[in-house]
Amino acid sequence: MQKYNALGIMSGTSLDGLDIVLCEFSFNSKWNFNIIKSQTISYTKTWKDKLSNAHTLHGLDLTKLHKEYGKLIGTEINKFIKNQNYNIDFIASHGHTIFHQPEKQLTLQIGDGAEIAATTHIKTVSDFRSLDIALGGQGAPLVPIGDQLLFTEFDYCINIGGFANISLDAYNKRIAYDICPANIILNHLAQELGKEFDKNGKLGKQGKIDSDLLNQLNNINYYKQTPPKSLAREWLTDIFIPFIYKSEISTLDKISTIYEHIASQIAFSIDKNAKVLITGGGAYNQHLINQIKTKSQSNIIIPNSDIVEFKEALIFAFLGLLRIQGKNNTLASVTGAKKDSSGGNIFI
Repeated sequence: MQKYNALGIMSGTSLDGLDIVLCEFSFNSKWNFNIIKSQTISYTKTWKDKLSNAHTLHGLDLTKLHKEYGKLIGTEINKFIKNQNYNIDFIASHGHTIFHQPEKQLTLQIGDGAEIAATTHIKTVSDFRSLDIALGGQGAPLVPIGDQLLFTEFDYCINIGGFANISLDAYNKRIAYDICPANIILNHLAQELGKEFDKNGKLGKQGKIDSDLLNQLNNINYYKQTPPKSLAREWLTDIFIPFIYKSEISTLDKISTIYEHIASQIAFSIDKNAKVLITGGGAYNQHLINQIKTKSQSNIIIPNSDIVEFKEALIFAFLGLLRIQGKNNTLASVTGAKKDSSGGNIFI
């Protein structure tokens, strides 16, 4: 039974930090995994500003940032593995998404894999989304093949991060899609009230649900579309946020209404009495979880903190393993591409 030690690297839209996970994979009739060590490296204010404003840069400056951010990832990896007695077979880095416009066959995750490999002297896989985009797919979500092969006991896998996404088996294939914005908009509004984020939904509990705004949000055209479909920062800015700022209700009421919106959209996506795994930062938001439980009447399972916080980084490590083995790591049934593919550039 062959075993692989891998580092998975993930940076999400909510800019919480750089997730690094050291994990072991093995195969014995099915894939097994073990998380050995994990850490989130918080971004400095400088790096938060750089990443949040990267979409405004001209080509040369963005290229420089791509390389600089790759160097940062490599440097943080070296700190993370210092004094570790594990032989690391490879690194799999998602990077940080700057543009994602699949309708234009465009996606960009910065964090140069060549810089990571050169800094760490470890084989590195990066740029997982571009091939699927070139094949006419959404380039997202990519995690579902990991859900399917590593978390086989659940009917649904939902991650509540910047956006909430879901994957499941249906019609004899794996399907997945982004459900709705989540922490990315809750954090945005919480910051207007001087809070970095809404811990345990305390702000959400204080406001009132505005039925007019709720109806407007629930009737956004995206929710009427069938998968494959995905969301990105551009959609949030152009479509979702204008409804928020046209409303004249208080910020607290906006937050409460968005909680109701998120819980409703998630509950609508799952069947009653289903076994549902929830991960991501939203899994710690008790107010949101209670709303989902009430609305869905499903068996909501919150796993241990390593899985909650590092599942996406873990699965990107797994996608890297599949890429190195030359196996498909992206499902056309999920993304809408012309065919399944094995995405990612390998730097040795």
